[in-house]
Amino acid sequence: MEPISADAVAEEQVEPAGLAWVDDVLAGYEAADLGPPTVFPPRADGELTRTLVRRTELPGQPRGAALIVHGYNDYFFATHLADALGAAGCVPYAVDMRRAGRSLRARNQAHHLDHIDELVEDLADASAAAVADASARTGEELPLVVHAHSTGALAASIWANDRPDPALAGLVLDGPLFGLPMTAWQAAAMRAVPTLARVRPRQVVVPAPSPYTTGLVSRGWEFDTAWKSPRGVGATAGWLAATQAARRRVAAGLDIAVPVLVGSADSTGPDRLDNPRHGSQDTVVDVAAIEAYAPGIGAGVELLVVPGAIHDLALSDEQPRRVYLDAVAGFVERVLP
Repeated sequence: MEPISADAVAEEQVEPAGLAWVDDVLAGYEAADLGPPTVFPPRADGELTRTLVRRTELPGQPRGAALIVHGYNDYFFATHLADALGAAGCVPYAVDMRRAGRSLRARNQAHHLDHIDELVEDLADASAAAVADASARTGEELPLVVHAHSTGALAASIWANDRPDPALAGLVLDGPLFGLPMTAWQAAAMRAVPTLARVRPRQVVVPAPSPYTTGLVSRGWEFDTAWKSPRGVGATAGWLAATQAARRRVAAGLDIAVPVLVGSADSTGPDRLDNPRHGSQDTVVDVAAIEAYAPGIGAGVELLVVPGAIHDLALSDEQPRRVYLDAVAGFVERVLP
């Protein structure tokens, strides 16, 4: 599938919020190019852009807007999550951030970062655009709920602390990247990453494949493997240093002013297909770090531990997925007026 490009589309639907919408790769959805970033413009890897996606159908009685934020080696495809948020009264949106999914462009190094504020900028622009568009479509000024996963959840935590949208009413963090499971040798090696990132930020340090993503395919999830690859995406020194610094900020404590629901699996295990619990535990991030640091990111944090869930709780097997989505719906009910 080719990335959405507004200048390659014959017909565009321009809404009052100023976005040009085209048919998305997902049926029943539309996409709009948010344009290049301004604070962190491209350096050496070509054009940068961000893409906002919206469900065409509005909920019956809109109470708010919801923005879905993806993680690493990821993009928005989970329409069942958007449907759940829609059923809770939200107008569903999603963002594919720079160098990811619909926003991936020629010469981009997929998911590379030099600083977590690159994703913070993408979230700030996407949230503002989603709130403006939802308000234009419904004729009401709607509050916002953000649902963010993994690296996106790490960035969303920093965003909600540093520069939240004025409409933000609640934040859902799904398997946030607050810590990585590492051996003593790996932890020691990570201490050299900031130095390497200063001289060779685009050097791939962790080129491993993604058994986690392979497991999703084997369990029946359908997505574009060019944008979410079982082969994995090599983590650069820049990405590792940027997320490491952001995790330190989380560990030191944040002051998020809105209610936060933090969802986590009940255990972490090895990301190997021969792991008998590969489909029922987090094999990507350290859930102990989530449990340790989540209470310190704000005064109104609720930690939800879902037995049998995987890293992306919204992609877990049916029973833990239902527990999680019901909890998200309940949270939305509490934070939206």
